[in-house]
Amino acid sequence: MDRLLQRMRNPLCLAMMLTSAATAPETEPRRWQTEAARVTITRDDWGIPHIHGRSDADAVFGMSYAQAEDDFARVEANYLTALGRTAEADGEEAVWADLRQRLFVDPADLRAQYAASPAWLRALMDAWADGLNYYLATHSGMKPRVITRFEPWMALSFTEGSIGGDIERISLSDLKTFYGQPTPPTPEERGAIPREPSGSNGIAIAPKLTRDGHALLLINPHTSFYFRSEAQVSSDEGLNAYGASTWGQFFVYQGFNAHAGWMHTSSTVDNVDEFAEAVSQRGGNWIYRYGRELRPVTAGRVTIRFRNSDGSMGERRFTTWRTHHGPIVAAKDGRWIATALMWRPILALEQSWLRTKATDLAAYLKIAERRANSSNDTLFADDKGEIAFLMPQFMPVRDDRFDYTRPVDGSDPTTDWRGLHALSTLPSVINPRVGWAHNTNDWPWSAAGPDSPKARDYPRYMDQVGGNARGEHANLLLTGKRGWTPERLRAAAHDPYLPAFARLVPGLVSAWQSLPTTDPRRRALAEPIAALSRWDYRWSYDSIATSLAVFWGDQLWRDVGSFAQAERMNVPDYIATRVDAATRLAALEAATARLSRDFGTWRTPWRMINRFQRLDDALQPHFDDARPSTAVPFTSAQWGSLASFGAKAWPGTKRYYGTSGNSFVAVVDFGPRVKASAVMAGGQSGNPASPHFADQIDRYATGRLRPVYFHTDELAGHVERRYHPGSNYGSGL
Repeated sequence: MDRLLQRMRNPLCLAMMLTSAATAPETEPRRWQTEAARVTITRDDWGIPHIHGRSDADAVFGMSYAQAEDDFARVEANYLTALGRTAEADGEEAVWADLRQRLFVDPADLRAQYAASPAWLRALMDAWADGLNYYLATHSGMKPRVITRFEPWMALSFTEGSIGGDIERISLSDLKTFYGQPTPPTPEERGAIPREPSGSNGIAIAPKLTRDGHALLLINPHTSFYFRSEAQVSSDEGLNAYGASTWGQFFVYQGFNAHAGWMHTSSTVDNVDEFAEAVSQRGGNWIYRYGRELRPVTAGRVTIRFRNSDGSMGERRFTTWRTHHGPIVAAKDGRWIATALMWRPILALEQSWLRTKATDLAAYLKIAERRANSSNDTLFADDKGEIAFLMPQFMPVRDDRFDYTRPVDGSDPTTDWRGLHALSTLPSVINPRVGWAHNTNDWPWSAAGPDSPKARDYPRYMDQVGGNARGEHANLLLTGKRGWTPERLRAAAHDPYLPAFARLVPGLVSAWQSLPTTDPRRRALAEPIAALSRWDYRWSYDSIATSLAVFWGDQLWRDVGSFAQAERMNVPDYIATRVDAATRLAALEAATARLSRDFGTWRTPWRMINRFQRLDDALQPHFDDARPSTAVPFTSAQWGSLASFGAKAWPGTKRYYGTSGNSFVAVVDFGPRVKASAVMAGGQSGNPASPHFADQIDRYATGRLRPVYFHTDELAGHVERRYHPGSNYGSGL
């Protein structure tokens, strides 16, 4: 390996090897080498890349190369999802998710949109593809599952930070049924299985409430683990962004630059709508009614390739349908269902990139005028002392008489989208007098305490989910508090209070107290009830009450989750208002029995149950109780924990293992010189042989953030290696 590494560092040998690459035109190797020479990657002592290029495009080249070094498998997997090609790797069952994607993502259309993109954006997409292809050319041992060559237009398939994004709201069971494979709803779709809320926390605090007079920003995305990489990306053209980027994307999705920071949280707005189309056949063709018109339903053809068990490739061909509202994804009550959502690839990619260079709120809002952000609320702060809570800017104007949380009558023209809302008409918050703003994937009506927008002033579709326990928690922590420091904000982000249980447990205790003295449950549950009665509703490593409460809550979720979903309520609210005493007590009996069965006693401390484990580089999670793991004290966000750890028992395990929740946490101080600290789940590298595969686990579990080396002098003394792309082949780090 050392001899090979020496050969690879020889420019002549490297050029010969690149020129011989079968998949690359003869002129590409020289271009790649030229680009690589303009890029420097500096890895710090956490393995995090600090990438610098002469131009923005050079920096993008280096960023895509560094991501591939750290976890090419996840880069490729994200583009298999985005392009609707996962079945080519995973087999026929993935055909349906690919079909769902391909109803919107047409490679021919993306090629045309690439050609129509502004020159500056094409240059970034070109550099993105070049960086990935250069990585593959210089790492012959890396065998992609499907994508052996990346094309620049592919970047337009994945323009927001959440893989799948709005498209994943479409039910796969309904899609399968419509397109020829009758499939009942899954337990997850029915709400019968506990499912960790997806989303994030963001908090912005104005200078008047901070000790040092600087704005502060909490960046705390809740995603699946190992979903994003961390990096600093800078250029001689003024780019200098730091933060979390989803594998395969060339922009910092949640992060900051020298002057401003942005944190995205999943929004509760309704801007993905279903239209029930009145269809019929005429002359062998499908038509649909729209007002007094009869319009043709447009037919399309989609071919999905899939891998057979023997490695050969098969194909499924579909005739797809669409109306002017969007593609047909289901049939309900005799009507075909068309889904309308945002699909503006060029504008979305422009907005995602340009906002990383915005240095104040005015610049950020000017970029937002593209109105190509559909799923993200934003918490913003800058070194001018400005803070803001912003709603998604893609917001269709609709007739508020209709309930868009359910399919609306597509034959009625008054249900149609009527353009987009102007930014000034959205329920955002700019520099609130209260001095803080937050969002926890809850409604905007509590984003800034008394300065929050008022629901009565806006259409119903501006919020279709309501509040949640994390929002209640954030309000408690922020209201009336002053003297904030980065450390106090970090501590608040890990505050152990669980407001959902503070609301629910007293009702359980009352149910037990109301039992007749002769009821055998009084004696059987006396000690668990006593433990819960003494509890302060705060998670901790050694808390037995946390174990009891979580197992009780999870049991109730399984019992009533589908009913809560049918009534469009979150589970804690449903338990509090709709579940009777007998059901609550029965769930506690089941919880204590399960704890005793799985752990030997119901008196099991939370640390023995709730664990973090990263065994290997598999894309799909799997766990083993017999192998080492790390205790994590925080719980599911469902119960109001701001620090989220979405964990459950897995096949073959009794312990709970987390796979989502706090995936990246950063606190940013916008003083005269920006400073930050951060931590991520696991580590930067996806390579089990790397020292950075799991080197952040202990800090993650204890909430101890590490310093971010944003400035050159901060990085000094913390450099692990510095190199140009292509010059470190075989390092394995």
